[in-house]
Amino acid sequence: MNIDIFTLFPEWFEWFVSQRHVANAIASGSTLNCIDVREHTPLSGGQVDDSPYGGGAGMVLRVDVIGAALQAHYRTDPVALAHRRRVIALTPGGRLFDERFASELAGERDITLLCGRYEGFDERIIEHFASETLSIGRYVLSGGELAAMVVCDAVLRKLPGALGDESSASEESFSEALCGAPEYPQYTRPAEYRGWRVPEVLLSGHHDRIRRWRAERSEERRASAPRLS
Repeated sequence: MNIDIFTLFPEWFEWFVSQRHVANAIASGSTLNCIDVREHTPLSGGQVDDSPYGGGAGMVLRVDVIGAALQAHYRTDPVALAHRRRVIALTPGGRLFDERFASELAGERDITLLCGRYEGFDERIIEHFASETLSIGRYVLSGGELAAMVVCDAVLRKLPGALGDESSASEESFSEALCGAPEYPQYTRPAEYRGWRVPEVLLSGHHDRIRRWRAERSEERRASAPRLS
């Protein structure tokens, strides 16, 4: 998988790519490239934003700047690019990111993430350069970089070789093995601490009973999970 991230702060991702599962995915053939939007701006002084038409506080990322960065990197018209690969604008109002969306993206060969900043994107970026939008939650961050890391983390860990032990992700929260439910409770040593004991079934060695117990606890968590409004 090849992931390109368009950002004003490529250095922020130096820590991220050093994480073991990300490094494993890269060692297995995936790529994660950070493109500095400011390096490609056609404006003087490294300008990338401007005040919004109609007034209001804050600054907006300019469509000509993002267009120039996409054109320079891919050497093709950014409008045509969105028809050939998934170009995803990270914005609070986008499609909500979840496990299904992560699995969907993990099946792609190439994706592009556009990180917003300041008051966000000139709407023409979303309308003409992006194939879709994505939100990691209905709240506002100062920029799309943290959201990009969330997306990359969730996607890359699904790739072969990323986790080392392929079984690590088999029964995670929202996985197919759990029918989309949250993961069951986990315990480790000591078996008792301050009077809090590990459930006896987990100490029994009876694998069928353990599987049933875990399935029941997972379903309980699904039933008690708050519903999105």
